[in-house]
Amino acid sequence: MNANAVTTRQAAQAIGVSEASLKRWCDQGLLPAARTPGGHRRLPLNGVVQFVRERRLQLVRPNLLGLSSFTPPTTGDGNAIRTAMQAALEAADEDEARRLVLGLYLAGTSAVEILDDLVAPAFRAMEVKWTHGNLAIYEERRAVETCTRLLHQMRMFLPTPPPDAPQAIGATLTGDPYSLPTTMLEVALCEAGWRAQSYGCGLPTATLVDALRDVRPRLFWLSLSTFESEHQFLADYATLYAAAQKHGVAVLVGGRMLTAELRERMQYSAYGDNLRHAVSFARTICPPGSGSGTNGEEPQ
Repeated sequence: MNANAVTTRQAAQAIGVSEASLKRWCDQGLLPAARTPGGHRRLPLNGVVQFVRERRLQLVRPNLLGLSSFTPPTTGDGNAIRTAMQAALEAADEDEARRLVLGLYLAGTSAVEILDDLVAPAFRAMEVKWTHGNLAIYEERRAVETCTRLLHQMRMFLPTPPPDAPQAIGATLTGDPYSLPTTMLEVALCEAGWRAQSYGCGLPTATLVDALRDVRPRLFWLSLSTFESEHQFLADYATLYAAAQKHGVAVLVGGRMLTAELRERMQYSAYGDNLRHAVSFARTICPPGSGSGTNGEEPQ
């Protein structure tokens, strides 16, 4: 039984409908449900969330789904919401940041839109403030940790990809400690129907080569926010790309350090300067619903 599951009573009270109506929706296949050994229905949390989003319902008691009570933000003024998000992150106001991120998601805004249009601009603005000495390092790091927790919660709400969904893995290389971009891409690809997993930040080239050999994903992504030596990065990347080519893995690159001049010295399948580009490329490899979770090779 899924640990992130709720009873029909919890789901009904959270949505604000009768339990009889909710059970009827389950019987009609509108809400996924499993049965306990005793015959009671249990609803996966992500199934309830997707039902709420698709039908533009409002949670009247979100605390019953493990969420703090909140009022979803209005979607009319994008600039005001971005300003509020930046302020919440800088102040370590996790409740407000959650209200903005999860509120918009529950209201029907896609995860990739939230990340590209709300989260990324907030961090770009904070980077400018940090560069000019108007934001302390600890404040930026604290904001990253706050946002990372929100992203992990958002991922729990995403539909579970089928076992044959295409697989994608990604990371940053040794010397690149910035975990947020690779975590954001994981969430975006999961929303697009991939079995995506970020392996984190600061991984040695050799272990990523091993991962490409052992996992054989359809797609490998590399996020690059910083490096100590351009020469060493290009050497490490060439090793990674060769391993990906050997195993038939598409390579997607992105990050603030990947300037046009640097990319001219690299080989890759695609470059994305935002999450929408990354998801669009992933869909060219494996359109939604096409399955085929492996790259077609047999392990050596």
